[in-house]
Amino acid sequence: MTDTATTRSLSSKPLIESNRVEGTKVYDPNGTNIGSIKHLMIDKVSGKIAYAVMTFGGFLGMGAEEFTVPWDKLNYDTGLGGYRTDITEAQLRGAPKFVSEVDDDYALQERNHERRRAEERALHEYWRSSYYWNQF
Repeated sequence: MTDTATTRSLSSKPLIESNRVEGTKVYDPNGTNIGSIKHLMIDKVSGKIAYAVMTFGGFLGMGAEEFTVPWDKLNYDTGLGGYRTDITEAQLRGAPKFVSEVDDDYALQERNHERRRAEERALHEYWRSSYYWNQF
Protein backbone atom coordinates (compact mmCIF):
# COMPACT_ATOMS: atom_id res chain seq x y z
CA MET A 1 0.00 0.00 0.00
CA THR A 2 1.39 3.43 -0.93
CA ASP A 3 1.73 6.32 1.51
CA THR A 4 -1.18 8.06 -0.21
CA ALA A 5 -3.35 4.96 0.05
CA THR A 6 -2.34 4.53 3.69
CA THR A 7 -3.21 8.14 4.47
CA ARG A 8 -6.58 7.82 2.76
CA SER A 9 -7.43 4.59 4.55
CA LEU A 10 -6.73 6.25 7.91
CA SER A 11 -9.05 9.13 7.17
CA SER A 12 -12.79 8.84 6.90
CA LYS A 13 -12.75 11.99 4.78
CA PRO A 14 -10.13 12.01 1.99
CA LEU A 15 -11.02 15.55 0.87
CA ILE A 16 -10.97 18.69 2.98
CA GLU A 17 -12.47 22.12 2.45
CA SER A 18 -9.97 24.95 2.05
CA ASN A 19 -11.41 26.88 4.99
CA ARG A 20 -10.62 23.89 7.23
CA VAL A 21 -6.97 23.94 6.11
CA GLU A 22 -6.66 27.63 6.99
CA GLY A 23 -5.47 27.91 10.57
CA THR A 24 -4.12 24.35 10.70
CA LYS A 25 -0.86 24.16 12.61
CA VAL A 26 2.45 23.25 10.99
CA TYR A 27 5.04 21.26 12.91
CA ASP A 28 8.79 20.90 12.40
CA PRO A 29 10.54 17.49 12.29
CA ASN A 30 10.59 17.38 16.12
CA GLY A 31 6.85 18.00 16.42
CA THR A 32 7.25 21.63 17.53
CA ASN A 33 4.60 24.04 16.26
CA ILE A 34 6.31 26.50 13.89
CA GLY A 35 3.25 28.29 12.55
CA SER A 36 -0.07 27.82 10.85
CA ILE A 37 -1.52 27.94 7.37
CA LYS A 38 -3.06 31.28 6.47
CA HIS A 39 -4.22 30.40 2.96
CA LEU A 40 -3.48 28.29 -0.07
CA MET A 41 -2.33 29.31 -3.53
CA ILE A 42 -3.87 27.19 -6.29
CA ASP A 43 -2.69 26.86 -9.87
CA LYS A 44 -5.73 28.09 -11.77
CA VAL A 45 -5.17 25.89 -14.83
CA SER A 46 -4.55 22.54 -13.10
CA GLY A 47 -6.57 23.28 -9.96
CA LYS A 48 -3.81 21.82 -7.79
CA ILE A 49 -2.36 23.46 -4.70
CA ALA A 50 1.01 25.09 -5.44
CA TYR A 51 1.79 26.83 -2.13
CA ALA A 52 0.69 27.26 1.44
CA VAL A 53 1.18 30.70 2.93
CA MET A 54 2.17 30.20 6.56
CA THR A 55 2.12 32.65 9.40
CA PHE A 56 4.86 32.50 11.99
CA GLY A 57 5.49 34.43 15.19
CA GLY A 58 3.50 37.35 16.47
CA PHE A 59 0.98 37.41 19.28
CA LEU A 60 -2.77 37.00 18.82
CA GLY A 61 -2.35 37.49 15.09
CA MET A 62 -0.40 40.74 15.39
CA GLY A 63 3.17 41.01 14.18
CA ALA A 64 3.11 37.59 12.51
CA GLU A 65 5.26 37.12 9.43
CA GLU A 66 4.07 35.33 6.30
CA PHE A 67 6.08 32.74 4.41
CA THR A 68 5.23 30.95 1.20
CA VAL A 69 6.05 27.25 1.27
CA PRO A 70 5.71 24.80 -1.62
CA TRP A 71 2.77 22.50 -0.90
CA ASP A 72 4.89 19.39 -1.39
CA LYS A 73 6.89 20.36 1.73
CA LEU A 74 3.86 19.65 3.94
CA ASN A 75 2.46 16.25 4.91
CA TYR A 76 -0.64 15.83 7.00
CA ASP A 77 0.08 13.99 10.25
CA THR A 78 -3.08 12.47 11.76
CA GLY A 79 -1.35 12.05 15.12
CA LEU A 80 -0.58 15.77 15.35
CA GLY A 81 -3.77 16.92 13.66
CA GLY A 82 -1.65 19.23 11.53
CA TYR A 83 0.99 19.35 8.84
CA ARG A 84 4.49 18.05 9.48
CA THR A 85 7.41 19.42 7.49
CA ASP A 86 11.17 19.10 7.38
CA ILE A 87 11.34 22.91 7.62
CA THR A 88 12.87 24.40 10.76
CA GLU A 89 12.15 27.71 12.43
CA ALA A 90 15.61 28.95 11.41
CA GLN A 91 14.89 28.12 7.77
CA LEU A 92 11.60 30.03 7.94
CA ARG A 93 13.38 33.09 9.29
CA GLY A 94 15.83 33.02 6.36
CA ALA A 95 13.30 32.21 3.64
CA PRO A 96 12.91 34.46 0.62
CA LYS A 97 9.74 36.51 0.51
CA PHE A 98 7.31 35.70 -2.25
CA VAL A 99 4.05 37.54 -2.68
CA SER A 100 1.66 36.73 -5.47
CA GLU A 101 0.24 39.85 -6.99
CA VAL A 102 -2.65 40.36 -9.34
CA ASP A 103 -2.17 42.72 -12.25
CA ASP A 104 -5.27 44.00 -14.04
CA ASP A 105 -3.26 45.34 -16.98
CA TYR A 106 -2.46 42.50 -19.42
CA ALA A 107 0.75 44.16 -20.69
CA LEU A 108 1.93 44.56 -17.10
CA GLN A 109 1.09 40.91 -16.44
CA GLU A 110 3.31 39.80 -19.32
CA ARG A 111 6.26 41.94 -18.17
CA ASN A 112 5.92 40.74 -14.57
CA HIS A 113 5.45 37.06 -15.45
CA GLU A 114 9.17 36.47 -15.94
CA ARG A 115 10.04 38.30 -12.72
CA ARG A 116 7.45 36.31 -10.75
CA ARG A 117 8.65 33.02 -12.26
CA ALA A 118 12.24 33.91 -11.26
CA GLU A 119 11.04 34.59 -7.70
CA GLU A 120 9.23 31.24 -7.68
CA ARG A 121 12.35 29.45 -8.90
CA ALA A 122 14.37 31.05 -6.09
CA LEU A 123 11.71 29.99 -3.59
CA HIS A 124 11.74 26.37 -4.80
CA GLU A 125 15.54 26.29 -4.82
CA TYR A 126 15.65 27.60 -1.25
CA TRP A 127 13.23 24.91 -0.07
CA ARG A 128 14.86 22.24 -2.30
CA SER A 129 11.47 21.50 -3.77
CA SER A 130 10.41 20.54 -7.29
CA TYR A 131 8.83 23.29 -9.34
CA TYR A 132 5.07 22.85 -9.03
CA TRP A 133 4.56 23.70 -12.71
CA ASN A 134 6.57 20.58 -13.64
CA GLN A 135 4.36 18.36 -11.47
CA PHE A 136 1.04 19.08 -13.16
